[in-house]
Amino acid sequence: MTSLKDLKLYTTSEHECSYIPGKQAKTLFVDPEFSIDKEFHTRLNEIGFRRSGDHLYRPHCENCEQCIPCRVLVNEFKFNQRFRRVMNKNNDLIVSPVDSIASDEHFKLYAEYINARHSDGDMYPASQEQYQSFLITKREDTLYLEIRHKDVLIGVMICDRLLNALSAVFTFYDPELEKRSLGTFAILWQIKVASRLQLSYLYLGYWIKDCKKMNYKSQFHPIELLYPEGWIKAK
Repeated sequence: MTSLKDLKLYTTSEHECSYIPGKQAKTLFVDPEFSIDKEFHTRLNEIGFRRSGDHLYRPHCENCEQCIPCRVLVNEFKFNQRFRRVMNKNNDLIVSPVDSIASDEHFKLYAEYINARHSDGDMYPASQEQYQSFLITKREDTLYLEIRHKDVLIGVMICDRLLNALSAVFTFYDPELEKRSLGTFAILWQIKVASRLQLSYLYLGYWIKDCKKMNYKSQFHPIELLYPEGWIKAK
């Protein structure tokens, strides 16, 4: 495996933080020309990197350490009463793998989700160009999972299969089906997939205590958080 010391990294200039109002952010990127196999991709996740299209990145902000990488401990995870209710009320849904999410049907659902749920972020307004670069670009280990109700597409999960984990890249779904708790359902389903594949972790990106859109992840305990001293199970 290529050594981390051989990795070329680039930083962006400071830009407005997408998660905490009034904060400035800076991002560290892996050289997109660098060849990254599954083993190296796994290692990068282990040290806090995430994937967006062709890019692997992690926050590199000055005077702020609120973006904390997190991962669910799949083998210790238990479905509590709330999670069982979410699964039960969605037992009429069909989840299946597909080779591509490049159709107009997929983009329409993505645009509805972004425009309803992320109108205050840098992904708004949704565009085909953004969709192509963010989600259509895939690795050989990327899984696309459709969620359908009576043949109607209502959700899509994108995740990468690592050596010992799944990494949840992005999920989008019909924003009008709020009562189904599809965001929670998608995470629970990916935990089940990881368990079936005998993988140890599900990476959920960054947990941010002061951001409502990101702090929900601690509900899926037991969960580990990555600090400078290593991965530590949250209490």
